Amino acid sequence: MRRTVAADAHGHLTTSRGNSPFVDIEIGGRQMNLRKNMTRCVAVTALLVPVTALTVPQAMAATGTHAERAGGAVETAGPLGRLGPLTDLVIERIRISDDVAASKFGTESPIEDPVREEQVLEGVREQAAAIGVNPDAAAVFFRDQITASKIVQKGLFARWTAHPEEAPTTRPDLGPIRERLDQLTTDLLQELKNTQELRDKPIACTVQLALAGGSGAVLERLDTLHRQALRTATHSVCSSSASGASSGSSA
Repeated sequence: MRRTVAADAHGHLTTSRGNSPFVDIEIGGRQMNLRKNMTRCVAVTALLVPVTALTVPQAMAATGTHAERAGGAVETAGPLGRLGPLTDLVIERIRISDDVAASKFGTESPIEDPVREEQVLEGVREQAAAIGVNPDAAAVFFRDQITASKIVQKGLFARWTAHPEEAPTTRPDLGPIRERLDQLTTDLLQELKNTQELRDKPIACTVQLALAGGSGAVLERLDTLHRQALRTATHSVCSSSASGASSGSSA
């Protein structure tokens, strides 16, 4: 049912009902339909994918895929936008999943390891609280990282089983791999803290994430499997609950 709330020239409010479930507001003879506000976010989000598809290649063509430092050294450009550094770390973690898969393939080491996963998440909660990031929200984000890693591992296992000639011929040591993952955990938590304010703004965050994810996937030449993992790993980045500051953090 439509309800119209109007203010006359003297500031008195009047209401009337119709058959629409939306609310109209009339002030000084000007009507504002709240349907516009309700659909605005949907419209912006719907435009993000095609806009990103057009702007990312253009931006990369304009800036190049490499940047030259003052000393003449060449540095590979990372994902674009304010969430670029966070996305870059996420992609690096996804890439390490290839080594994890190679270390486990052909052995009795399982992809699923619930005990270790909970140990990792408990450590994440402790580190997050220490730097002022919501521990539970950080755990949600890192559970996405673990899920993304398992997507890659399962995908590679299936590929190598179907095509043995593509299977790795060496088995990386899990020790150094886990050390690198531990360092990435620290770096990712710091980026969650650095981007907290942006990630509390759903529309701005969604735009920046689309830019960072799209450019990162192109720059890193991610295949379908790793792009799927990237979408999973960044699923909760723009969730307001995943960026709230911890109310009881300790320094």
